[in-house]
Amino acid sequence: MKHYFKLIILSLIFTSCEDVIDLNLNNTEPKLVIDASINWLKGTNGMEQGIKLSLTAPYFDSNVEPASGAIVYVTDSSNNQFNFLEDENTGVYKTSDFRPVLNEVYTLFISYNNQNYMAVETLKSVAPIEFVEQKNDGGFSGQEIELKAFYTDPEDEENYYLFEFLNQQNRPTLEVYKDEFTNGNQIFGFYAEEDLSTGDQILIKNYGISKRYYEFMFILLQQNSDEGGGPFETQPATVRGNCINITNSENFPLGYFRLSETSEYHYTIQ
Repeated sequence: MKHYFKLIILSLIFTSCEDVIDLNLNNTEPKLVIDASINWLKGTNGMEQGIKLSLTAPYFDSNVEPASGAIVYVTDSSNNQFNFLEDENTGVYKTSDFRPVLNEVYTLFISYNNQNYMAVETLKSVAPIEFVEQKNDGGFSGQEIELKAFYTDPEDEENYYLFEFLNQQNRPTLEVYKDEFTNGNQIFGFYAEEDLSTGDQILIKNYGISKRYYEFMFILLQQNSDEGGGPFETQPATVRGNCINITNSENFPLGYFRLSETSEYHYTIQ
């Protein structure tokens, strides 16, 4: 695959020249990307769920191709099967009869393009968000608005959390936390941004996650230095999730199968 760039170099005497750079990049077979996040919002039955399948693309290709025509289902430890059916040709597979149970072990199965994939994960509970504190003179500049979303970590349990702060432009900021040094105490998820105004709406979500998913997201967030970037955008190194290819292990997929109880809090900037 070849991409051409025109590099214009301006000299000190304001003359210019134009060089063509012939850049050769490797062209590999696309991989399956699995975005399988089962979120059980507190106070709901959690029966409506969705799984998104797509394909990787060349580095300079902005189009994301959906992985259509797959067979997707999830089973629990009692062999109850929940079928996810594709919404037209979008690569989004939905079900309306999922049955979430805390600490239940679920298995994801995907059959796509003559390859079979699977993943196993446990549905984790979450501590509810209790209240939010706002500080208007935060950050190094003293001009950032800081939010602290407080929750009480359960005692005598090993817990891991994923916090998502979503602003009005739908740009998510993600952070992961563990209770290694805060077990049984009141603690908070933290968010800071300079471009916030009075009346802005912030949606705060706290997800209960497994230790393995915490480690997976910790690495992704370390690699992704741009705030608000998606966790499956281009990475300096490939991070393997819990999904495996049981047909051909060398053709591994990207992404993760996660199940979380979720707490939401809607906050208005004061």
